[in-house]
Amino acid sequence: MVKVRPRGNESVQQMLKRFKRLCQREGIIRDMKRHSYYEKPSDRKRRQSRKSVRTVVKEGEVVR
Repeated sequence: MVKVRPRGNESVQQMLKRFKRLCQREGIIRDMKRHSYYEKPSDRKRRQSRKSVRTVVKEGEVVR
């Protein structure tokens, strides 16, 4: 759970900006978007396999 407490003379806009940044860092926004619609199991597997390929490529290994 993300909590934001006011700091000194911090405005509401600054607190909101900090809250959004924390939510993005925690992955809450991405998770909400992913769960906002139904994803078929085959699509989920395809997305996960693409993600694993990207991580392997980032590590510098050759994908065949």
